[in-house]
Amino acid sequence: MKLGIVGAGLIVDTLLQFIHEVDIDLVAISATPAEIDKLNRLKEEHGFRYVYTDIDELLKNNEIDTVYLGVNNFLHYLFGKKVLEAGKNLIMEKPFTSNYEQAKNLKRIALEKNLMIFEAISTIHNPNFLKIEELLPTLGDIKIVSVNYTQYSSRYDAFKRGEILPAFDYKKSGGALMDLNIYNVHFILKLFGEPKDVHYIANIEKNVDTSGILAMEYDDFKVVSVAAKDCGAPYTNCIQGNEGCIYTSSPIFTLTDFYYQLNKTEPVHYDLCGDSHRMKHEFLRFLDIYNNRDFEADYKLLDHSLNVMKVVTKARKDIDLVFPDDENL
Repeated sequence: MKLGIVGAGLIVDTLLQFIHEVDIDLVAISATPAEIDKLNRLKEEHGFRYVYTDIDELLKNNEIDTVYLGVNNFLHYLFGKKVLEAGKNLIMEKPFTSNYEQAKNLKRIALEKNLMIFEAISTIHNPNFLKIEELLPTLGDIKIVSVNYTQYSSRYDAFKRGEILPAFDYKKSGGALMDLNIYNVHFILKLFGEPKDVHYIANIEKNVDTSGILAMEYDDFKVVSVAAKDCGAPYTNCIQGNEGCIYTSSPIFTLTDFYYQLNKTEPVHYDLCGDSHRMKHEFLRFLDIYNNRDFEADYKLLDHSLNVMKVVTKARKDIDLVFPDDENL
């Protein structure tokens, strides 16, 4: 895989912490003209061959076959569409897009051009998650699922002062649902599939959800997914069946470990990630699919991403939480 990276923010810094441990050729990196000094530093530190201050220039580089987008949420669709139309595979940071219609459009373009799309969501590729998936049938009939990712954001202080950063800017597809709760929704839908109904209640400030409770209804069990950026509490996540449970105090974001306990038995502790970087597992999976040209596996993951976008789009409609990108929905 010959990779071009768009973005120079925190998530790109995080990516570069481990990317040399996997078989990826770092070809180029692009960001805004204001970030040129950082781009040149990253070039020297990580061996990029080219630096650009315009995504369109990066996309003209024929050495690149795949582009990773680590940009603000509201740019995902616009830039993702550019990448696909340039004939390059796409790795999109979470959340996949701002809404379901955009996600469907990107899938349509990828199918037309025989290209791959991956959503860079670490949770569902985590070895602990894969073990939970394996153990799930032994819990019997699932009754209740509760997940909670609440983390007081330093950006919330700025938000209260009137400084609206992207994480809290509805004009840039920000908010608790599109940030922290995305991890929870991926976790739930990958285990249980699409729910039959969705309800969302949220604390709204300055037109954005600073925290909220997402309820999902399945035929035989109920799910509650909480996310907050305006308050914090210990993480509590539990899948409860009539024959046992799986629980963790780790945020779904990292899922560093979990406990598995059948009725009337002692809990068993699992920690399958070791010291590996939380994002490494997803990129190893992407590489395996890419190298084997396994479009079936890729589009199965893509359909999962679309289902997540369907749920969060419906949740926002439930409380009339509107983004500018929703104009044509």
